[in-house]
Amino acid sequence: MEKLIIDGGTPLKGRVKISGSKNAALPILAATVVYPNKYSFNNIPDIQDVRTMLELLKILGAKYKFKNNKVVINTIDIKKYEAPYNLVKTMRASVLIWGSLLSRLGRAKISFPGGCAIGDRPVDQHLAGFESIGYKTIVKSGYLESISEGPIGGTFKFKVKTVTGTENLILASILGNQKTVLENCSLEPEVDDLINFLNSLGAQIIRKKEKVIVTPVAKLKKQKKIYKIIPDRIEAGTFMYLGCISPNRITITNAKVEDLKEVLSTIRLMGAKVETRKASIKITPPKAIRPIQVQTNPFPKFPTDLQAQLMAVLIFAKGVSKIQENVFPNRFIHVAELRKLGANITIKENAAKIIGVNGLAGAKIQASDLRASAGLILSALSSKGKTEIFRIYHLDRGYERIDDKLKLIGAKIWREKE
Repeated sequence: MEKLIIDGGTPLKGRVKISGSKNAALPILAATVVYPNKYSFNNIPDIQDVRTMLELLKILGAKYKFKNNKVVINTIDIKKYEAPYNLVKTMRASVLIWGSLLSRLGRAKISFPGGCAIGDRPVDQHLAGFESIGYKTIVKSGYLESISEGPIGGTFKFKVKTVTGTENLILASILGNQKTVLENCSLEPEVDDLINFLNSLGAQIIRKKEKVIVTPVAKLKKQKKIYKIIPDRIEAGTFMYLGCISPNRITITNAKVEDLKEVLSTIRLMGAKVETRKASIKITPPKAIRPIQVQTNPFPKFPTDLQAQLMAVLIFAKGVSKIQENVFPNRFIHVAELRKLGANITIKENAAKIIGVNGLAGAKIQASDLRASAGLILSALSSKGKTEIFRIYHLDRGYERIDDKLKLIGAKIWREKE
């Protein structure tokens, strides 16, 4: 395994190109299973989760080529319906193959999904949704086995918003027998990207705010042009927050500004200057970071996936800040590591109290999940001296060459064997 070494305190200046969205690419790749065809994509991030999804599709019978952020995939020969444990355990998004296989083959068998250790993320709403639209599921030996029973279609209301749940139900109902109406659906732009991709193939999916209506079709059409994945708003937010720490001067490009409204709001509240153009955002840090209070919630509110990165900025605020975590209440494992660098943070239930400090000092720390690892990097870059970050395999799951991108703007960062 590798670790990251960061020699902090160096001013970072320059432009950072944002990669394609991990959370859009994964469900769209899974969607290629729904109907046998050849598909082409660009702006696919070269990250471990994407490679895991492609290997899962290969095991099911697909053939693919992945080079220079372009994927060409052929799903004509998919006949297997089982997603094996050794892949599903490493990535929660592999659960998305569930709905696609049900649409394609009328049955699916997957192990319980894995991913980051950030609290309980059950699949009970997926199960309830599948049952509501005509699929029966049994749990056996750590696997979920689903099969179609009668006409596919119906109405289902999610008890709480779930991104993968919304996507799975859409995928499972595209080729059904009757209309499916899904209520209290997630509003994330990644869900919309999936809908846009499927509609480009002839699917009939209508979004009416939190309601999604799927009118089934007999088949999907051949792809007319290469589909481009939307930019990664979480990676964009990560670099934007890095730009809030003086004396950094960072501009991000290839961004989708309209998906970053809440992030931009927090940045302005902290006193930073923001200049936006069509697909770029320039951040000028304030002389003194103002403390703020933030709550994480599903889109369009502030994203839980940027909680750790925002915390890395508020460590330097002149006063007391508060972050309330409403999505994954246990998502504060990184706080113990930030304290090793000198941060003054206390946790009470699902809220973090951050008292600003004048500076941090390098230390040995370890990542606990994908987004926490990014928060640790931001803090290490702003610390005096060297920081060693262990367990960076979390980072490689979702950030495309983040250390290389940081080097281009002046960071002293490199990898070594543990």
